[in-house]
Amino acid sequence: MRKSILIVEDELRIRFLLRDYLMKEDFNVFEASNGEEGLYMFSTQKIDLVLLDIMMPVMDGLTMLEKLREVSTVPVILLTAKGEEEDKLQGYDYGADDYMTKPFSPKIVIAKVKALLKRTRDDLDSSSQDFNGLTVNKLSHEVKIDGKEVILSPKEYELLIYLITNEGIALSRDNILDNVWGVDYYGDIRTVDTNVKRLREKLLDKANYIITVRGSGYKFEVKE
Repeated sequence: MRKSILIVEDELRIRFLLRDYLMKEDFNVFEASNGEEGLYMFSTQKIDLVLLDIMMPVMDGLTMLEKLREVSTVPVILLTAKGEEEDKLQGYDYGADDYMTKPFSPKIVIAKVKALLKRTRDDLDSSSQDFNGLTVNKLSHEVKIDGKEVILSPKEYELLIYLITNEGIALSRDNILDNVWGVDYYGDIRTVDTNVKRLREKLLDKANYIITVRGSGYKFEVKE
């Protein structure tokens, strides 16, 4: 499957140069001229890697990166004219994966893109757990049943991960509520039952992996 790259760069010459090189390497390419446009583009497309300039109008690259890291672990390579060590360290502090200082060789950028995508793919593969056809990848937040992706709400996903993390352990509704919704949540424990019901519906024939523990709560268990 072709990978999609988002270029967020306000200099047209650089953006078009990178776009042409990436397209020659058979990547899908999306473009934005500032961080605000970049965030919008990221929210509307499936992006595998971001090439992000720092100095831009409207919203700079570091601000975009900070907001991006609140919702995604997508690989990010910073592109900037700044070459001082402190500037690079600040970029890494904000969550950048790599750094290119202008002027740069487009061929080197392409090499870094390919290497980072390969490393990310390897990380995703190693983080995947399979429970007799129910596959969960904690890095990509993907849940699949017999290879087909299942779309869960954020809370349904958190609930599933919490149950899996405590596989074989009976968890009370209060315990689940505190750990998935937080101790400051003031809702009723029936919230747990409602979300378990929805989660089971989406897990189809794997729904029986979530077992009701009479008088207590639930546990995740896969019986051979």
